[in-house]
Amino acid sequence: MHSKLAEYARMLSSWPGLVTAPPLPLIEDSLVLLDHLQEARSLIDVGSGGGMPGLPLAIARPGLRVTLLEADRRKGAFLVHAAARLGLEVEVVVERAETAAHGRLREAFDLAVSRALASMPVLAELCLPFVRVGGRLLAMKAGVEPAPGAISRLGGGAAEVIPAPSPARERGLLVVVPKVAPTPPAYPRRPGVPARRPLR
Repeated sequence: MHSKLAEYARMLSSWPGLVTAPPLPLIEDSLVLLDHLQEARSLIDVGSGGGMPGLPLAIARPGLRVTLLEADRRKGAFLVHAAARLGLEVEVVVERAETAAHGRLREAFDLAVSRALASMPVLAELCLPFVRVGGRLLAMKAGVEPAPGAISRLGGGAAEVIPAPSPARERGLLVVVPKVAPTPPAYPRRPGVPARRPLR
């Protein structure tokens, strides 16, 4: 595992524009989620960017079915390259979350994960539609804005906020949202709308 993580860190460093900080602490930050995966068999990383937290989790948990969702084609190309180089059988989907969540990926995963994606109301709308009922959203945050109304409207239950410090984020938090009911068909809304008009 450690050799693959080191190789992944080298790839992040050599591909311009993916990370603005040393990659190893960011990878270690992603691995904070390992203690919270429980018995999950499938995971979608929404807004994967350079592959975090999805790729480190795929390396650390062989057998976990990982899908990396990223709207930016250049970053998507890196994800395909990195997965092939590391010998990982992950799926890369280059599409906006608002569009992808209305197709075959809807409510198809035990877990949705995200790292520094958006404010909590926006993040919930972009991620919860991918989670099956009984699954969970794991959102890595630096601070938390309460969003019980938005979460409830999207099929989520009461959120739990857990301290999750790492070398990259001394005050890192993990927001765990259980999926207790199907997400209504209207969500997520059209591309760009969740960010422009967050749910209340």
